Amino acid sequence: MVSGNGTPGSAAARHAQLGEFLRAQRARLQPHDVGLRPYGDPARRRTPGLRREEVAELSGVGLTWYTWLEQGREVDASRQVIDALARTLRLDPDQHRHLRFLAGLAEPEADGAESDRTRLWRMVDAVMPSPASIYDSAFDYLAWNRAYARVRDDPLELPPQRRNVLWMMFSDNNNRRHLKHWDEAARAVLSQLRDALGRHPGDLRLLELIDGLCAESPEFRRWWSEYPVRRFRPAVITVEHPRAGPIELELFQWRPVEDPTLLMVVQVPANAVAAARVTRLLAPEWGPDAANP
Repeated sequence: MVSGNGTPGSAAARHAQLGEFLRAQRARLQPHDVGLRPYGDPARRRTPGLRREEVAELSGVGLTWYTWLEQGREVDASRQVIDALARTLRLDPDQHRHLRFLAGLAEPEADGAESDRTRLWRMVDAVMPSPASIYDSAFDYLAWNRAYARVRDDPLELPPQRRNVLWMMFSDNNNRRHLKHWDEAARAVLSQLRDALGRHPGDLRLLELIDGLCAESPEFRRWWSEYPVRRFRPAVITVEHPRAGPIELELFQWRPVEDPTLLMVVQVPANAVAAARVTRLLAPEWGPDAANP
């Protein structure tokens, strides 16, 4: 059930829920919870929890503007202001993410990034022998398994500032040479980037990525100007591997519930021949330093 006006997911509905959420969080706190000395007799305090004035002052925002937020009016809120409200209201990470969502903003960075990264490595290793990789919201590589490095590309061989699936697709000559129908695959990835920018138009990392690719790749620059938009669709790609021969891979994409900004791509061998060739590439004698057969 959606409170307020509008359909689920609409701007009006989100603003109405934002007001409800702020009122509920304000009501659960007392002045001493946020380091304030109660004014007057606490027993005669008519406001349950903090007053609007107190939340506005502690967050460094105007009272009128904050009141409009609680009333569900369609006013814009910056990331800095929403994060300040989250700190004032003592929100936990899940509540902070929810507040960001209701305000129409990207989720905050998750805490414990290093331990989360270890969990991602375990995930990609678990789907071996299928090549698998995980990207963040700007398409930077976070984790990949040995099959991905052997069959597709090893991100460690890319410059650190370009360990990104878009940079790999448009600037890595080996990938272009070995990926059959490269232009179709490159256009598909570019379309996903265009879709991501549409959902997060002010994302500085995405904007920097686009500027860099436009400056370096004529194909990217030309196709970007055509404004293609297409979310992921199931597909089969063919890698013309120089040592194992052609390998057909069926693409799957997943987003973890605990952090939907991440994207996991699993490339499952599409047939028995492809599976056998991937398995051969993973054998010790077919390692990266082995001589060509």
